[in-house]
Amino acid sequence: MLKCIAVDDEPLALQLMQDYISKVPYLQLVTTCGDAFEANQVLLEQEIDLVFIDIQMPGLTGLQFIKSLSHKPMFILVTAYEKFALESYDLNVVDYLLKPVELSRFMQACNKASELYQLKHKQTDAGSDYFFLNVDYSMVKIMFSDIMWVEGLRDYLRIHLVAPAKPLIARISMKAIEEELPRSKFIRIHKSFIVSSDHITAVKKNSVFVGDMELPVGETYKEVVEVITGKRK
Repeated sequence: MLKCIAVDDEPLALQLMQDYISKVPYLQLVTTCGDAFEANQVLLEQEIDLVFIDIQMPGLTGLQFIKSLSHKPMFILVTAYEKFALESYDLNVVDYLLKPVELSRFMQACNKASELYQLKHKQTDAGSDYFFLNVDYSMVKIMFSDIMWVEGLRDYLRIHLVAPAKPLIARISMKAIEEELPRSKFIRIHKSFIVSSDHITAVKKNSVFVGDMELPVGETYKEVVEVITGKRK
């Protein structure tokens, strides 16, 4: 069962979303909200899996709201405007629905969210050796063993892999990717770098080598070096 909320400043649109949600057996509507500020309060108080949200709302738009969150549930955008589609997919939304929304199209978006939810939880429960990441509008399967290091670039990450010549570029925060990676195999050594312990080849006082690449160790992460070298248990 996916716990969800619906957010829209138009009462009729909100009522329609509520009616549609009631027809989907695996959705549980927790509440409806008239703006992003109400929705933010709900997310602070409860664990929500999925948010249906309008874009053009007074005070804070749906896209601004998504960008403001450090821990994001899944989002399905429901809007009358096509022009925000490209920007929305940069935020890894599940789907983009244009008003007026037909029930069949709504169900398609919900099924996609359900599949993503089950996939993520199946990985967590089974201790999977891979995860899926949104790269260039596709969900790309990435093996943990293929990752050498992750580099933070403001709003994006560069994921350096063993095989491909070019790293993968994804719009996701360091905190979010850190939650996806198993702590037994990946180590944060800097605010901008996470490295695979399996691919570390050498360690200095202020840096770590992954293959031939030397990466800096941040001041607040220097204890990590001691753990790696065995000087600190």
